[in-house]
Amino acid sequence: MAARPRVVAALAAQLRDLDAAEEAFAEVAARCLALPAPPRDIAAWLFVAGKRRAIDAIRRARAETRTADALAEVSDMAAILTLPEPIPDERLRLLFICCHPALGAEVRAALALKVICGLPVGSIARLFVVSEQAMFQRITRAKAKVREAGIAFELPPRRDWPERLGAVLLALELAFTAAYADAGGELSADVGEDLGAEVERLALLVAELLPGEPEALGLAALVLLARSRTGARLDAGGAMVPLSQQDTRLWDYARIERARGLMDRAGLLARSGPCQVMAAIQLTHARRAFDGVTDWGAVLRLYDVLLTLRPGPMVALPRALALAQVEGAEAGLAALEALPAERLALARPWHAVRADLLARAGRAGEAAAALDAALALGPPRAERLWLEARRAGLG
Repeated sequence: MAARPRVVAALAAQLRDLDAAEEAFAEVAARCLALPAPPRDIAAWLFVAGKRRAIDAIRRARAETRTADALAEVSDMAAILTLPEPIPDERLRLLFICCHPALGAEVRAALALKVICGLPVGSIARLFVVSEQAMFQRITRAKAKVREAGIAFELPPRRDWPERLGAVLLALELAFTAAYADAGGELSADVGEDLGAEVERLALLVAELLPGEPEALGLAALVLLARSRTGARLDAGGAMVPLSQQDTRLWDYARIERARGLMDRAGLLARSGPCQVMAAIQLTHARRAFDGVTDWGAVLRLYDVLLTLRPGPMVALPRALALAQVEGAEAGLAALEALPAERLALARPWHAVRADLLARAGRAGEAAAALDAALALGPPRAERLWLEARRAGLG
């Protein structure tokens, strides 16, 4: 439901409790869907109904009576969301509010993905390559810390935005990663909006609000470049089309040029970071639309830089693919062998990359087993069709 971030933000500001805000919203949203006709102002209806539901729960528990009485006096959602700093977007405000420095960067990002973006816990767990239960526990502990530490649901002064920016960018990057991995749009249907388009809007808004932050410009460029390929990501049967096989005539050249401009601006600020490096990798791929080739040597060098800035297996995986393009499949497989296979067992990209390199090396049986492992992890339809086609091709 599109009103979710605004209403959860308003309820959280009043209740100082993310769980209570989410529970109240979930209950009244279900009631709203059951109404014979939708309210004229759905967000206002959800806020007032959610606030009343929370007040009733407090009173039933016979606790915080004074708080409940104070809540009852507030009925104007607009007044709650009137904050002094110029972030003209409720969802982005709540992102900055949730990314409090008292929480670890990854925990802040996970909490933001759950509360603001509405991603299912299972989807968030896959982004962090952990089990759903482990991620649920992380988010639960983060909410408890917010509640017990009395962390204020207030936007910090502009001078304090930079200390929260890294977590905000990480949350947006991960939300887009989840949206991009679902080429067929099933996840967007689950959360009630085009998640990729929403992250693009928010990333561009952050870049506009903080034009002196090169990583904000880099993330906006990264999202634009990935979104430029939306029209080429599915074949006629709805299967995902890998980047190297996409028809570049279907790419959005206006987005590519806009991303190039953002990267030029970021370069002038002379402070590099992972978002800019990732955008540079995507810009290198985008050059294929103009000269027909991919400079895999440049891609590999950029992944080497990224691996120093953000060491981890989810960077090492695409680096192994780039290495295989430059030095051959066996070199790529050797790079994969150095990664923690047990930890990556829940990551579909790990199995898909292994299958690709094993097939190139002529080890069809092992490649088939890797594809079976990827399929067993329940990929969305577009990815499943692509994996099944590759599996069928191996016999």
